[in-house]
This record gives sequence, structure tokens and C-alpha cells, in this order.
Amino acid sequence: MEKTLELTFLTNLDKQARISIDQPKEPIDPDAVKAAMEQMISSDVFQGSNGSYAAVKEARLVERTVTSYEFV
Repeated sequence: MEKTLELTFLTNLDKQARISIDQPKEPIDPDAVKAAMEQMISSDVFQGSNGSYAAVKEARLVERTVTSYEFV
């Protein structure tokens, strides 16, 4: 099962921006994740067409199962 930690921010343009982290360390510590997200905002490193990060919106752990079929 594949797991991804998705970090969602609100930008200064009132849009959403998301960062995905593959295979995050578990168990997830919500306080540590929020603190890291706030550090990303204060460092003002991430900027794109949706603007710069302004606020923490949410973090979520996404689990998905992928089944591949090989055809010969």
C-alpha cells in the first residue's frame, strides 16, 4: 500500500497549494507536521502561480492500493 502525506496551504492570493511527501515516517505527529508547515510559511521559500504560502489549511495521510496487470 502506497502512502503519501499531503500538506495543503492557503496562499496570499487566497488559493490552495499542496506539497506531497511520499512514504512519510509513521506514526504521523500532527503537532510536528503543523510546526513544519508554519516554518515553511515563515521561510517564504515556496512561491508559484498560486502565490506564496500564507496559512496552514490541512495535512492528510493518503493511502492507496495499486494493482498492476501485465499483458504478454
